[in-house]
Amino acid sequence: MHAKQVFAVTNQKGGVGKTTSAINLAASLAATKRRLLLIDLDSQGNATMGSGINKLELESSTYDVLVDQQAIDRVAQPSPEGGYDVLPGNSDLTAAEVELLSLDNREHRLRLAIDEAREHYDYIVIDCPPSLNMLTVNALVASDGVLIPVQCEYFALEGLSGLLDTISRVKQSLNPTLEIEGILRTMYDPRNSLTRDVSQQLMDYFGDRVYRTAIPRNVRLAEAPSFGLPVLIYDKQSKGALAYLALAGEMLRRHEQQRSATAVNE
Repeated sequence: MHAKQVFAVTNQKGGVGKTTSAINLAASLAATKRRLLLIDLDSQGNATMGSGINKLELESSTYDVLVDQQAIDRVAQPSPEGGYDVLPGNSDLTAAEVELLSLDNREHRLRLAIDEAREHYDYIVIDCPPSLNMLTVNALVASDGVLIPVQCEYFALEGLSGLLDTISRVKQSLNPTLEIEGILRTMYDPRNSLTRDVSQQLMDYFGDRVYRTAIPRNVRLAEAPSFGLPVLIYDKQSKGALAYLALAGEMLRRHEQQRSATAVNE
């Protein structure tokens, strides 16, 4: 049984801080001396650009891993300053989505590639596209856990039901060990009463799967991607950087507790 180490960061609702969370969680876990791979499955290539890699100059990308079954270690490259590796993505992924439909093992292609690369990394974080398409299904089939960023606003919970439905279908038919790793509240403003209400609803529904750490609205966090840097490198004293470091710490403690509990039960 391998350690629980592959996470899909997904929410089909755009603008919830999904890519920001994938990049900064990768950088924060890497800062704790964990070996990290960030996989960009979004054709916008924002996680690639935000990690300091030019999506327009890629010789090969996630597309080649999915469609041509190239090995991850041949395609991944280091983030220049992030301290982690990136399997980069760009607009070729739009074609991958269509081409996958006619290929054998179409839902399992990312998992097969990750299985070969797993031993090189402590954690693998997958930034999913903002829709429930074949690329997202590949991510869910390949993952041990799903991290769901949620903005605490009026329609937040409404958008979640479709995602939870997809997760449960994938769990039933394609990946029986898939679990919700955690719910991450993003763009969090505790002074706002709607934020507090939605936050409470999330806790009522998901219980302790909601991370204690919430990610605040933060200018530095919003600026960092345009410099191709995780916020931890861009401004490590900023509230955004401190929040993602706290999230990484919370995740690692949870995993430590889960490992201890499993060891006791065996």
